[in-house]
Amino acid sequence: MLYWIKFQKKLELAMNEFALIQKYFKKLTYNNQSALNLNDDVFFDKKNNVVVSSDTYVEGVHFLDFREPGLVIKKILRSSISDLYCKGVKPKFIFIGASGNKKSFSKKNLNLVYKSLNQEQKKYKIKLSGGDTTKSNKTTFTITSLGYSKKIVQRNKCKNNDDIYVTGNLGDSYLGLLILKKKLFLKKTLQRKYFIQKYYMPDLPAKISTKLIKFANSSIDISDGLFGDLTKLINRSNLYFRLDVEKIPISSKLKTYLVKTNKKKISFISKGDDYQILFTSSKSNRRYIKSLFKRMNQKVTLIGDLTFFCITLTP
Repeated sequence: MLYWIKFQKKLELAMNEFALIQKYFKKLTYNNQSALNLNDDVFFDKKNNVVVSSDTYVEGVHFLDFREPGLVIKKILRSSISDLYCKGVKPKFIFIGASGNKKSFSKKNLNLVYKSLNQEQKKYKIKLSGGDTTKSNKTTFTITSLGYSKKIVQRNKCKNNDDIYVTGNLGDSYLGLLILKKKLFLKKTLQRKYFIQKYYMPDLPAKISTKLIKFANSSIDISDGLFGDLTKLINRSNLYFRLDVEKIPISSKLKTYLVKTNKKKISFISKGDDYQILFTSSKSNRRYIKSLFKRMNQKVTLIGDLTFFCITLTP
């Protein structure tokens, strides 16, 4: 099943993040090239090879609650450093700003946060290097990630006829979120644990990250959902994207669930929180990409391509 979709500027930008940035904040960069027109996930100081990203996470918006502090901190940390990985950059340092009350930052919770941060720092070889804390009734975190690179893979550098790829699988995280929200129930404990774990601890394609510069024309991490993030990826390229929904990768566990419940795949693959890398590359790189990802044991799937032309097909 193929879908041709054009970026609809008036619909997508009318009072969303892009619109706010363009209207209120872009001028404040004073044409600083490192700010990348505030149209990417990072700040890139090419002269000093510095790459920085910053994200804020609010309880009830970006995570349900703080009942599982050790898992929540893993989720928001991974989602933050994912901004650098999708640019082809290894994160080196993190800075954490936290806001909460005595209940959220109890001794027990702080110990759990410490333990999880220690595990994540060892896993991704990053170091906590600063931050701030303040009192608040609602728990929030702001994480700044910093890395070094001579080059990055930017948004909006797509080319006509580029292939569209995605790493890993999509949809598991959303199913985990539905379970946590108690909007669906799985009888098997192991299944429930699997999807919940995918929500809290997405599998970042970290090992392939620095290779992206060799073949990717443009890239972004999937945080808001496949279709939404692909639209962001090409928002200034005046291109259409064609996706084969049947090729969009999902796990065997999600596939089993969809078959048993007779639910549609498309309802799960673009809900966000996957944190896989979505990138475009020239068709001439197909053989190289297939070989490289196989050697590195990292799943990658060709799911569509870009074009200047639009054809509307009825599903």
